[in-house]
Amino acid sequence: MHIIRKATHTDLEQVRTCAVEAYTRYVERIGKKPAPMVADFAALIEAGTLSVIELDGQVRGFVVCYGCNDYLHLENVAVDPRFQGLGLGRQLIDYVEQQARSGGYGSIQLYTNAKMTENLGLYPRLGYEQFDRRVENGFDRVYFSKTLD
Repeated sequence: MHIIRKATHTDLEQVRTCAVEAYTRYVERIGKKPAPMVADFAALIEAGTLSVIELDGQVRGFVVCYGCNDYLHLENVAVDPRFQGLGLGRQLIDYVEQQARSGGYGSIQLYTNAKMTENLGLYPRLGYEQFDRRVENGFDRVYFSKTLD
Protein backbone atom coordinates (compact mmCIF):
# COMPACT_ATOMS: atom_id res chain seq x y z
CA MET A 1 0.00 0.00 0.00
CA HIS A 2 1.20 3.50 -0.83
CA ILE A 3 1.08 6.14 1.88
CA ILE A 4 2.02 9.78 1.33
CA ARG A 5 2.79 11.76 4.47
CA LYS A 6 4.89 14.61 5.77
CA ALA A 7 8.46 13.49 6.36
CA THR A 8 9.92 13.29 9.84
CA HIS A 9 13.55 13.33 10.92
CA THR A 10 13.46 9.52 11.15
CA ASP A 11 13.06 9.53 7.34
CA LEU A 12 16.17 11.63 6.72
CA GLU A 13 18.60 8.87 5.74
CA GLN A 14 16.07 7.12 3.51
CA VAL A 15 15.33 10.44 1.76
CA ARG A 16 19.04 11.11 1.22
CA THR A 17 19.55 7.61 -0.16
CA CYS A 18 16.55 7.99 -2.46
CA ALA A 19 17.90 11.31 -3.79
CA VAL A 20 21.30 9.77 -4.53
CA GLU A 21 19.73 6.75 -6.24
CA ALA A 22 17.29 8.87 -8.28
CA TYR A 23 19.74 11.56 -9.42
CA THR A 24 23.13 9.83 -9.78
CA ARG A 25 22.38 8.94 -13.41
CA TYR A 26 22.25 12.66 -14.26
CA VAL A 27 25.67 13.60 -12.84
CA GLU A 28 27.54 12.70 -16.02
CA ARG A 29 25.02 14.47 -18.27
CA ILE A 30 25.03 17.68 -16.23
CA GLY A 31 28.72 17.59 -15.30
CA LYS A 32 28.06 17.91 -11.57
CA LYS A 33 25.60 16.77 -8.95
CA PRO A 34 22.06 18.01 -9.67
CA ALA A 35 20.77 20.46 -7.07
CA PRO A 36 18.43 17.88 -5.46
CA MET A 37 21.42 15.69 -4.57
CA VAL A 38 22.90 18.40 -2.35
CA ALA A 39 19.69 19.78 -0.84
CA ASP A 40 19.48 20.33 2.92
CA PHE A 41 16.86 17.64 3.54
CA ALA A 42 16.97 18.11 7.32
CA ALA A 43 15.95 21.76 6.91
CA LEU A 44 13.24 20.83 4.40
CA ILE A 45 11.80 18.29 6.83
CA GLU A 46 11.95 20.84 9.63
CA ALA A 47 10.14 23.39 7.44
CA GLY A 48 7.40 20.85 6.68
CA THR A 49 7.93 21.11 2.93
CA LEU A 50 9.09 17.52 2.32
CA SER A 51 6.64 14.62 2.04
CA VAL A 52 7.45 10.96 1.43
CA ILE A 53 5.69 8.09 -0.28
CA GLU A 54 5.97 4.74 1.46
CA LEU A 55 5.62 1.33 -0.05
CA ASP A 56 5.61 -1.61 2.37
CA GLY A 57 6.69 0.69 5.19
CA GLN A 58 9.78 2.03 3.41
CA VAL A 59 10.38 5.44 1.84
CA ARG A 60 10.47 4.91 -1.93
CA GLY A 61 10.15 8.51 -3.06
CA PHE A 62 9.64 12.07 -1.91
CA VAL A 63 8.46 15.48 -2.98
CA VAL A 64 9.35 19.00 -1.87
CA CYS A 65 6.85 21.82 -2.39
CA TYR A 66 6.02 25.16 -0.80
CA GLY A 67 3.96 28.26 -1.38
CA CYS A 68 5.35 31.22 -3.32
CA ASN A 69 3.09 34.24 -3.71
CA ASP A 70 0.06 32.96 -5.62
CA TYR A 71 1.45 29.58 -6.76
CA LEU A 72 2.79 26.41 -5.21
CA HIS A 73 6.39 25.68 -6.14
CA LEU A 74 7.24 22.03 -6.84
CA GLU A 75 10.92 21.98 -5.95
CA ASN A 76 11.76 18.31 -6.23
CA VAL A 77 10.12 14.97 -6.91
CA ALA A 78 12.14 11.77 -6.78
CA VAL A 79 11.45 8.04 -6.80
CA ASP A 80 13.98 5.32 -6.09
CA PRO A 81 14.78 3.87 -9.55
CA ARG A 82 14.04 0.34 -8.33
CA PHE A 83 10.43 1.45 -7.79
CA GLN A 84 9.92 3.62 -10.85
CA GLY A 85 7.18 2.55 -13.23
CA LEU A 86 4.73 1.83 -10.40
CA GLY A 87 3.06 5.24 -10.57
CA LEU A 88 4.68 6.57 -7.38
CA GLY A 89 5.98 9.72 -9.08
CA ARG A 90 2.56 10.43 -10.55
CA GLN A 91 0.98 9.94 -7.12
CA LEU A 92 3.45 12.43 -5.65
CA ILE A 93 2.64 15.00 -8.35
CA ASP A 94 -1.10 14.43 -7.82
CA TYR A 95 -0.49 14.96 -4.09
CA VAL A 96 1.19 18.31 -4.82
CA GLU A 97 -1.76 19.34 -6.97
CA GLN A 98 -4.13 18.43 -4.13
CA GLN A 99 -1.99 20.44 -1.70
CA ALA A 100 -2.10 23.42 -4.05
CA ARG A 101 -5.88 23.28 -4.39
CA SER A 102 -6.45 22.89 -0.66
CA GLY A 103 -4.03 25.75 -0.01
CA GLY A 104 -5.91 28.06 -2.37
CA TYR A 105 -3.16 28.28 -4.99
CA GLY A 106 -4.23 28.79 -8.60
CA SER A 107 -1.19 27.16 -10.17
CA ILE A 108 1.93 25.11 -9.68
CA GLN A 109 5.34 26.08 -11.00
CA LEU A 110 8.45 23.94 -11.27
CA TYR A 111 11.73 23.73 -13.09
CA THR A 112 13.85 20.89 -14.33
CA ASN A 113 17.34 20.68 -15.70
CA ALA A 114 17.39 20.87 -19.50
CA LYS A 115 19.64 17.80 -19.56
CA MET A 116 17.00 15.76 -17.74
CA THR A 117 15.37 15.26 -21.10
CA GLU A 118 12.87 12.70 -19.80
CA ASN A 119 11.23 15.46 -17.75
CA LEU A 120 10.92 17.78 -20.75
CA GLY A 121 8.40 15.34 -22.23
CA LEU A 122 6.82 14.23 -18.96
CA TYR A 123 5.59 17.54 -17.61
CA PRO A 124 3.71 18.60 -20.77
CA ARG A 125 1.94 15.21 -20.74
CA LEU A 126 0.77 16.06 -17.20
CA GLY A 127 -0.64 19.42 -18.31
CA TYR A 128 2.34 21.66 -17.55
CA GLU A 129 3.41 24.33 -20.03
CA GLN A 130 6.92 25.66 -20.46
CA PHE A 131 7.14 29.39 -19.72
CA ASP A 132 10.84 30.13 -19.29
CA ARG A 133 14.37 28.82 -19.64
CA ARG A 134 17.43 30.31 -18.00
CA VAL A 135 20.76 29.48 -16.40
CA GLU A 136 20.78 29.72 -12.61
CA ASN A 137 23.54 28.66 -10.25
CA GLY A 138 25.30 27.03 -13.19
CA PHE A 139 22.27 24.90 -14.15
CA ASP A 140 20.32 25.19 -17.42
CA ARG A 141 16.74 25.20 -16.10
CA VAL A 142 13.47 24.86 -17.94
CA TYR A 143 10.42 26.29 -16.14
CA PHE A 144 6.91 24.87 -16.32
CA SER A 145 3.55 25.96 -14.94
CA LYS A 146 0.13 24.36 -14.61
CA THR A 147 -3.04 26.29 -13.96
CA LEU A 148 -5.38 24.37 -11.67
CA ASP A 149 -9.12 23.99 -12.15
